[in-house]
Amino acid sequence: MNPDLIVSWHHIGAIQFGKFKMKTGALAPIYLDLRVLVSHPNVLRESAHEIAQTLAPLAFDRIAAIPLAALPIGTAVALEMERPLIYPRSLKKDYGSDRRVEGEFKSGETVVLLDDLIVTGASNLEAIDTLQTARLKVRDVVVLVDREQGGVAAVTARGCIVHVIYTFRELVQTLRDAERISENQFTKVIEYLGTR
Repeated sequence: MNPDLIVSWHHIGAIQFGKFKMKTGALAPIYLDLRVLVSHPNVLRESAHEIAQTLAPLAFDRIAAIPLAALPIGTAVALEMERPLIYPRSLKKDYGSDRRVEGEFKSGETVVLLDDLIVTGASNLEAIDTLQTARLKVRDVVVLVDREQGGVAAVTARGCIVHVIYTFRELVQTLRDAERISENQFTKVIEYLGTR
């Protein structure tokens, strides 16, 4: 774990504290938006390096990044590792090549699926389905941050190995230890996670 990277995420506003409305309509005391990494090349590079270390021992032919937030991160990882990148589309194009998976690949190849954040696992499962329909094998899924809301269990149940680099608990513990957030902010997030 790289505590300096977590502090950098907080510094650039990728980790925010307050009251945030989630997709489900529920309110959360923490919000993670790794899309801002594209505006901070040094932090994006460090994030890609962290992911590359997790990917290094895995066997795969290509990296598959989930659009949209994971795509810039996946590109940075592909450049760092000098490995080819593809990405599954969430919607099939009704024009042009009519492809569901962008980039070059061969049937039967193994891809490692990369995502920035896993919540329920729904987007991961959708991406796995798309890749498998294209006759690609998905054995490993690497996620930068686990929001600890059941996503890892859902993807594991599909038969994939999920490699989590950071959990929400680790993020807030690191920020508390670095005196970047108050004890009250820390407690609110831990209590929120406990109700998930």
